[in-house]
Amino acid sequence: MTPADESPAATPAEDAEVPSLSARYRITAGDVIEFTFRNVPELSQVLTVQPDGYISLREAGEIRAQGHTVPELRQLVFDAYEPILREPVITIVLKEFEKPFFVVSGQVKTSGKYELRGALTVSQALAVAGGLTPDANSSQVVLFRRYTQDLLEVKQIDLKSMLARRDLSEDPLVRPGDTILVPKSFIATLKPFLPTVSMGLYLNPFH
Repeated sequence: MTPADESPAATPAEDAEVPSLSARYRITAGDVIEFTFRNVPELSQVLTVQPDGYISLREAGEIRAQGHTVPELRQLVFDAYEPILREPVITIVLKEFEKPFFVVSGQVKTSGKYELRGALTVSQALAVAGGLTPDANSSQVVLFRRYTQDLLEVKQIDLKSMLARRDLSEDPLVRPGDTILVPKSFIATLKPFLPTVSMGLYLNPFH
């Protein structure tokens, strides 16, 4: 079933059939959205969200769709058409959309973009990426989470301490669009500048 939502004039029964994805997923550039007007079919259209995040509605002009959920977009479209139509009834269906994903980069065995399937914590996401490399600094894992175009949350996670204490309450759930970065350890950063033979002697020259 494709995620759909209707205007505030929709009946409760129709609203009850709306998949929960429509309330969580945030529209992005390239998504294809179908707008159906129950009583004014000539206004119905299928639109692709442009790279700048906008769509152009017949008779109503341009509105920004990117970053909004389907219910939020529904309200924006309703507001745009309310001066033109009397109590517009509009169905919105996401025909093509990007599947929820997360990104893992840095000191993991397989960096990349992964599909987010169900509930997943940061430590589990790192396991999906093959686990940490020997050079990883597990005490300073960084989680990047974008809320809006201008608002980005950056959170540092001490994965090493969390796992040592077995306190998984500090293991946050991954959300769609999150990026997890595992930096290099301090010693790994110094490696290119250290002698390849007898590193211990270099670090402790008097022993």
